[in-house]
Amino acid sequence: MKMISAIIKPFKLDEVREALSELGVEGMTVVDVKGFGRQRGHTELYRGAEYQVDFIPKIKVEIATQSENAERIVNKLSEVARTGKIGDGKIFVYDLDQVVRIRTGEFDEEAI
Repeated sequence: MKMISAIIKPFKLDEVREALSELGVEGMTVVDVKGFGRQRGHTELYRGAEYQVDFIPKIKVEIATQSENAERIVNKLSEVARTGKIGDGKIFVYDLDQVVRIRTGEFDEEAI
């Protein structure tokens, strides 16, 4: 089993959700996050005052999946979330040791 964690631009969320649904992804977790990478934040002007924005708003999408589906999901995420501009985000894939569905007590693939 794999856990896929993708940091994407907020306006790409609906496209990503639809694309993953077409792949058969039945569930995901979405969290509002802030951070920075190479862009290192930026300066904004508000009511005549300039201020530094150190952390850029992003969306974190997490998907638990069977190992054989991970590559297809990563490829689709990369394709759909890409704008070609700085700050498109990152995708992390790591091993998932155990999953338990609390309601039924099912484990691992049955719990996903």
